[in-house]
Amino acid sequence: MPHRVMFSDDDFGLADVRTIALSFPEAFEKVSWGRPVFCAPKIFAMFGGNLKRDGEMVAYPFSILIKVDESDRRALEQDTRFYYPAYMGPSGWMGLDLKAAKVDWDEVKELVDASYRLVAPKKLIKLLDER
Repeated sequence: MPHRVMFSDDDFGLADVRTIALSFPEAFEKVSWGRPVFCAPKIFAMFGGNLKRDGEMVAYPFSILIKVDESDRRALEQDTRFYYPAYMGPSGWMGLDLKAAKVDWDEVKELVDASYRLVAPKKLIKLLDER
C-alpha cells in the first residue's frame, strides 16, 4: 500500500533543500514513504521526518534527514535542533529541524555533503572532488 504524500512543493525549506541536494553529481529526487528523498543512487537526504517519543510519533515536517558518521553523532545529539528520527535513526541518520532556529544553509550544505560522501559510489565522490 503506498504512503500518503506528506509534503507540498511550497513547504518551508524544501526548495532550498532541493537546490542543495540536486547539486551533487548524478543526484535525483523521488518520493518514498510519502516524502522527497534524494539519491545517488542510494538515499543521502530526506525532507521531513518523525521522532518516536513515549510511544507516540512526533512529526518534524520541515526537517532534513542526513546520514552521519558515528564520530559526528555525539556532537549533533547535543544540539537541540537535531533529533533521532524514527526508523532511520538506527541506521545512522539524524534529523535537523529547520524550524528550530534560523537556518544556516551553508551548514545544511555541509551536512548534505557529508551524508552524500557516506553513501555515494567512489566514482561520484571523485566527480564531486573534481569540481
